[in-house]
Amino acid sequence: MRIILMLSALYGATGVAMGAFAAHGLKKVLSAEMLAVMETGVRYQLIHALAMMGLVVLAGRMTSPWLSAAGWLMAAGVLLFSGSLYLLGLTGIKFFGPITPLGGLCLILGWLALLVAALKENV
Repeated sequence: MRIILMLSALYGATGVAMGAFAAHGLKKVLSAEMLAVMETGVRYQLIHALAMMGLVVLAGRMTSPWLSAAGWLMAAGVLLFSGSLYLLGLTGIKFFGPITPLGGLCLILGWLALLVAALKENV
C-alpha cells in the first residue's frame, strides 16, 4: 500500500497544479468547453487521490486483497480518466476521448472492490 500512498500524494499534488494551470494559464487559451473538460479531470483526480489515501488508512485496520485491488484500480482509473481528459483538453485531439470511459470503468471497479472488502471483512 506504500506505492498507493505515494501515488495518492502525487495525484494530489499534480491535481492541484493542473487545476491552477487550467484556471490561470489556460483560461484565455482554451474554449469554455475544453476548460470544463480539464476541470472534470482535475475534480476526479483530486477526489480519487483522497480516496486512495483513505484506502491506505483503512488497510492499517484490516487486511484484504480487495483494498489493494481498489487502490490499483483507482490509480489506473485516474491515469486513464483524468489523463485522457487533460490530453483532450490541451490538444483537442478526439482520439483521447474513447480512453476516458476505460478510466471511468477502472474507477467504478475500484469502488466496487472496496465494497467487496467491506462485505468480506468485519470492520
